[in-house]
Amino acid sequence: MKRFFALLFCTLALSGLLSGCVTLSQGQIRRPQVESQELAFQTPSADAPVAIFKTSQGEFRAVLYPEIAPMAVENFTQLAKQGYYDSTNFHRIISGFAVQGGDGTDTGKGGSTIWNNAPYPMEVSDQLHHYAGALCAAFSPDEPISGMSQFYVVQALPDSVDSNLQKQMEEAGYRSEVIAAYDKAGGLPYLDYTDTVFGQVYAGMETIDAIASTKLDEEGNPIQPVTIESVIITTYGEAESGTASDASSSEPSAPSGEASRSVAQSDSTSQP
Repeated sequence: MKRFFALLFCTLALSGLLSGCVTLSQGQIRRPQVESQELAFQTPSADAPVAIFKTSQGEFRAVLYPEIAPMAVENFTQLAKQGYYDSTNFHRIISGFAVQGGDGTDTGKGGSTIWNNAPYPMEVSDQLHHYAGALCAAFSPDEPISGMSQFYVVQALPDSVDSNLQKQMEEAGYRSEVIAAYDKAGGLPYLDYTDTVFGQVYAGMETIDAIASTKLDEEGNPIQPVTIESVIITTYGEAESGTASDASSSEPSAPSGEASRSVAQSDSTSQP
C-alpha cells in the first residue's frame, strides 16, 4: 500500500497535478450530494464536536472525530479555544488540491502544540480518507511524529479520482465503499496513510472553493491574505441550532514553535 502511494505521488507530480496548475474561478464548482455509508458522509450526532471556521472569504463547518484521531482533535480544539488560530492566514493555497493554514507565524514553517510544542504522532484509520472536504493534520513525510498546529482542507474536484486511479486503488486493496465514495466526492487518495484525517467539512465547501480561487503571486503566495478570523469549537446540535458561542476562551494563546510539517506544509517543511 505504501509503495502504491509513493509511485502514485511521483506520477502525479510529473504530470503536473501537484503543481497548482488548476485554475478555478469562484462559483464554477458543482459538488454532488454524496450518499455513502462511509463515516465522512454521515450526519453527525447532536453531541458530535464541530469546528466553525469564520474566514475573510466566508464560513465553513467541519465535524471532528476524537474517537479516531484523539491527539489531533485535542491539539486542534484546545488551540482553537485558546485563540491560537484567530487572525492567522491560509499560507498555502493550491487550487484543485488543498488550502492550508494553522501556523501562528503565517510562514508555513512554524506551529504549536498543547504539549509544550512537542509534536504528536500520526493517527490513521481506514474509517477516514482524504475525500474532498477532509480536514487533516499535516505531517512530515519522513517523520511520523511531526504533528503540530498546521492543518489543511482537501479541495480536490469531484472528478479528480478517475477510472484509472480507481483501478489502481482496487489493486492496492481499497474497499469498494471507499472507491465509490472517492468516485462521487473526489479527493486525494495518494495522501491516505501519510497524514491524519481528523475531520470533514459538512457545510461551506463553497467557502473552501472561494479560498482556493484566490489569486497568487509568482511565488505562490496569496496576493490578498485570506484570514481565519476565528475557530469556534462547539457541538453539531448547538452549531445547527444557532446557539454556538462566538466567544473565545480566556486562556492565552499557545506560543509558536518550529517543527517539520506534512502534507500541507510549505517548501521547507512537508507538502500535501
